[in-house]
Amino acid sequence: MKIRLMISGRNYDVADALPEELALPDGASIDDALQHVAGLLPRDRQLPDSCLLAVSGTHLGTLRNHKPHALRDGDELVVIAPVAGG
Repeated sequence: MKIRLMISGRNYDVADALPEELALPDGASIDDALQHVAGLLPRDRQLPDSCLLAVSGTHLGTLRNHKPHALRDGDELVVIAPVAGG
């Protein structure tokens, strides 16, 4: 199955190293997708645990603490790194 990947927030530049689409086995979960993404990034460029996750418009929690979710072909995984500043 294929899912779209979008990364935004303060770590949007990490997306340059990632494909816009991930090819995952049928029956893959959000954790499978996140593990795949982590494997594509250099060790010093991993996404922060505080990133928010959404799949096709459904908020799942953060990278560290999220609801289990089975993916379907055509889903969109959005990873949003919180932005702070003044």
